[in-house]
Amino acid sequence: MMKKICVTIFLAAVISVSAAAFAAPAVNRSDYFITVLTGPSSGIYFPIGGAFATFLSRLGYDTSATATGATVENINALQTGQGEMAIAMADSVIQAVESFGAFEGKPPATDLRAMMGLWPNYCQIVTTVDAGIKKFEDMKGKRVGVGAPNSGVELNARMMFEAHGMTYADCKIDYLNYGEAIDQMKNGLCDVAFVTSGLGNATIMELGTSKKISFVPVEGEALKRLIAKHPFYIEATIPKDTYKTDSDTTTAAVMNIMLVSKSLPSEVVYDLLENIYSPAGLDAIQMSHATAKANIMPETALRGIEGTSVPLHDGAVQYYKDKGVLK
Repeated sequence: MMKKICVTIFLAAVISVSAAAFAAPAVNRSDYFITVLTGPSSGIYFPIGGAFATFLSRLGYDTSATATGATVENINALQTGQGEMAIAMADSVIQAVESFGAFEGKPPATDLRAMMGLWPNYCQIVTTVDAGIKKFEDMKGKRVGVGAPNSGVELNARMMFEAHGMTYADCKIDYLNYGEAIDQMKNGLCDVAFVTSGLGNATIMELGTSKKISFVPVEGEALKRLIAKHPFYIEATIPKDTYKTDSDTTTAAVMNIMLVSKSLPSEVVYDLLENIYSPAGLDAIQMSHATAKANIMPETALRGIEGTSVPLHDGAVQYYKDKGVLK
């Protein structure tokens, strides 16, 4: 009940400030250059991140959107001053903050700050019907694209293999990003591609125009083991209508969040959130992709952030307190 009340207060507050969304801000926006770190041009991070940058430029910020290797590259770039905003999967951010997994042995990422929740990334293990792969164990001996080394996709692939009691040694592994892996599938040179992305991924949809596709499920005891060890995962479903497959597919999903540099002033982050969550901001961002339209909204502001070790930026804390979401 408390969450419903908070969301109602938040929505009312957003509506009440929307009229002033383009009014004189508390900061001189033209003083700030904001680079939004996105992902490969073939993926979903790129158009949505680009929409953020375009909208912020309308507000008067000097902005750019940069194509990257996505999550892990974005985390590293944000810490070295190569960007001010970055889209990243929450699981990888937690690993960076707590120094485990792909960030084992590295200093904790103390400069990362969360700003807002975005959308769930579905672990879409795509194959073709001709490959005859119906369950995870059927991938043994097959050619599998697991993502670029240490990318967010590849981190997910490692965890999936572990949850199923398998290792990379069980397959013929190629460290290809999913765009490359799907290109190889078109040519019959790859059997499976790990794609951790929002639903409606363009590369998967393109593959479906030339091949009959299906998805390898993550379900049952393996899914339970995965969630028990890595609680940032949730059970999810890839509906059959999304890619015109024969049936729904059970899998795991993890939230994407928007990170910001710790060095951004609190008043800037507050101004960003106030305008992003205005009707004009939501309209501009939601138009970039169906996944943005379905998921980026006030109700998802803290999803994937609340209750984790990832700290909110001070400006975001103040914003959510003012809107009644945080106490």
